[in-house]
Amino acid sequence: MTYEELNTFCRGLPATTYVVQWGGSHVWKVGGKVFVIGGWQGDVAAFTFKVSPVSYEILKAQPGLRPAPYLASRGMKWIQHFAMPGLNDDELRDYIRQSHVIVSHGLSKKKRIELGLVTP
Repeated sequence: MTYEELNTFCRGLPATTYVVQWGGSHVWKVGGKVFVIGGWQGDVAAFTFKVSPVSYEILKAQPGLRPAPYLASRGMKWIQHFAMPGLNDDELRDYIRQSHVIVSHGLSKKKRIELGLVTP
C-alpha cells in the first residue's frame, strides 16, 4: 500500500480528518483521535495502527510488523507495518478499519452521535 492508497482508503471511512504532522507523516483521525499514521520511517512506507489486545499479541512478532515505536513503549496496543512481508493490502485495510472502530468506540457517546457514528 502506498501513502496515496492509504489516504484514499481512509478518506472513505466515516467522520475522518487528515493532517500532516510529526515530520510529514500522514495522520488520520476520527473525532480528533488518531487511528492510523502513515510515515515515521523515512522513504520506506510504514503504517501504524491501533489494535485489540489479542491482535497485538498475534501481530507483534510477525515478520515486517512490530510494536509501534514510542506508542507501544507506553503500554498502548499499536502495531507498525514497516517491512515486507508484513500484511498484504487487504489485511492492512482490515486492520486500519478495525483501528477506526476501536478509536471511535473510545469517544463519548455524545461525540459519536455528533459525528454520525451512532444514532441517538
